[in-house]
Amino acid sequence: MLSKRLLHVAALLTPAACWNTDVHNQLVFMAETFFTPDTTSVLAQILEPQYNGSIGRAAAWADAYAHTSEGRFSYQWHWIDTHDWAPHHCHLDYKSDCAKGGCVVSAIANQTGILRECIQQAMSGTILSGGTNLTCSYAAKWVAHFVGDIHQPLHASGRAAGGNFYKVKFGNVSTELHAVWDGFIPYYAANVSKPFSNHSIDPFFRSLLTRIRKDQFYEAPYMWLTCSDPSMPEECASLWATESNRWTCDYVYSHVHNDTDLGTDGYAFGAVPIVELQISKAAYRLGTWLNKLVDGVKADQLWRDQEILEL
Repeated sequence: MLSKRLLHVAALLTPAACWNTDVHNQLVFMAETFFTPDTTSVLAQILEPQYNGSIGRAAAWADAYAHTSEGRFSYQWHWIDTHDWAPHHCHLDYKSDCAKGGCVVSAIANQTGILRECIQQAMSGTILSGGTNLTCSYAAKWVAHFVGDIHQPLHASGRAAGGNFYKVKFGNVSTELHAVWDGFIPYYAANVSKPFSNHSIDPFFRSLLTRIRKDQFYEAPYMWLTCSDPSMPEECASLWATESNRWTCDYVYSHVHNDTDLGTDGYAFGAVPIVELQISKAAYRLGTWLNKLVDGVKADQLWRDQEILEL
């Protein structure tokens, strides 16, 4: 008989291509709690009005957009396909693994650069308000989404197309390994019987915030920010992707058995700390990343204003 926890998970499952929509929302709601007032204010100017100033509510937009005819060029920006073979060999090389049309590392780098220019415009009062500059709104939404994606281990693995072609069973439901990491395990970890909110932060994710602030992970959260400088986006995003890729050797493929039920054979239980860690890293890094973008622009403007006064 399936446990109550697995029955909850089975009832929630929907096809997905990255962290499930509601998981993305919750991850960015977490990030918002780290925002400075300046960051919150600038993003509210940049985003379209339907998001009510919350980038968390816009966090899943990139997935829907990628499945439209207009946005399908961005579909491959959600991952980087490594040429390794987990669990026997894990290695990520940005230059050779990033596809010609882009990947999650280059997307974070490029959209961070665009967003910096948009923040400059917003802080100087020249940007059109209320999300009417879609280039800027899209950049903000892409950065928020892709920082989440890059922390899902199977978004940094080429084996079986990021696990999408690796068939497994979870809670007596036939699925594939990628979906297990997108939603099955987060739902299992939270023991929820309904999807997470797309309007406000849920208790499970609030508990992760408490653990970040109380330094209750086996890695000290300050270490997660070793590379968090948006002026070095390729280097930092490559580092984050390499961390995710490492998990495909250390756990994702080394502990999986496609002839057992991953919900009951111990796999899900062992994966929960990894998912909690990766979501928490993504949220803390995203909050810090956007704060540093805004603070950097503000510092540049103050410096320029001071130069003008001295002239």
